[in-house]
Amino acid sequence: MADKLKVLFLCTGNSCRSQMAEGWARRLKSDSIEPYSAGIETHGLNPNAVKVMAEAGVDISGHHSKHLDELKDVDFDYVVTVCDNAHESCPMFPRKTKVVHVGFDDPPRLAKKAKTQEEALNIYRRVRDEIKVLIEKLPEYLKKNQK
Repeated sequence: MADKLKVLFLCTGNSCRSQMAEGWARRLKSDSIEPYSAGIETHGLNPNAVKVMAEAGVDISGHHSKHLDELKDVDFDYVVTVCDNAHESCPMFPRKTKVVHVGFDDPPRLAKKAKTQEEALNIYRRVRDEIKVLIEKLPEYLKKNQK
């Protein structure tokens, strides 16, 4: 069997979307992908992201918010930017590394406008499920959409 693809899910703060993507990839694609996540900054692991992922049977409670610099020695095949800020701020990677942008809404930002905790969690759940749909399409999606 061929080596697993090393895929980095990159977000602004590595607190929510990129953590969800890494969690889903570990759960659903561990046979073909070696997933990582990091941020342009570190904002700490978002407890609501942990909660909604646990509801879906994926434990990301042991993850921690990582700065991209912590993974500088990893030779990635793909970098998937999951937010516009990370896409716009994405540093240069070696020529071999392909960058794919798939933007998702920012649950913490949207949840600030929620009237109840349940309404806020529903925002996280929607984004969690959208990220799962992407992960289910990997690695084929990456090969078709690389830049």
